[in-house]
Amino acid sequence: MNATYALSHIDDIAQKVIDNSSHKVILFSGPMGAGKTTLIKSMVRYLGYDGEVSSPTFSLVNEYCTNVGELIFHFDFYRINDPNEALDIGFDEYLDQNGWVFIEWPEKINNLLPENYHSANIKSINEKERLLEFC
Repeated sequence: MNATYALSHIDDIAQKVIDNSSHKVILFSGPMGAGKTTLIKSMVRYLGYDGEVSSPTFSLVNEYCTNVGELIFHFDFYRINDPNEALDIGFDEYLDQNGWVFIEWPEKINNLLPENYHSANIKSINEKERLLEFC
């Protein structure tokens, strides 16, 4: 699925991504400022989490539990220098919990990624429009 969207319609794209996902692990790629975290925030809300959603840039992972008890894990590996840092926070154990797993900067942990996942590549067209390549 490829989609061009205005940032004002990000909730529609979030819904399409979730509704078209056959795997609960989604890898988010794109340059800094492309809108990875913004899309993930909208997806977390669409899945039914009503609280504050923020970037885990410094904590590496944020955990959310939806209003129906479904777990969501949002990872941001931008700041890691070695894949072992992901193992140190129990990355492999998060994957075993059958929750949604959203990973920013997945190239930092290529050798740790599960077998089944979707890729979401976001490109900035201009200040208000993005291109999403989802597969």
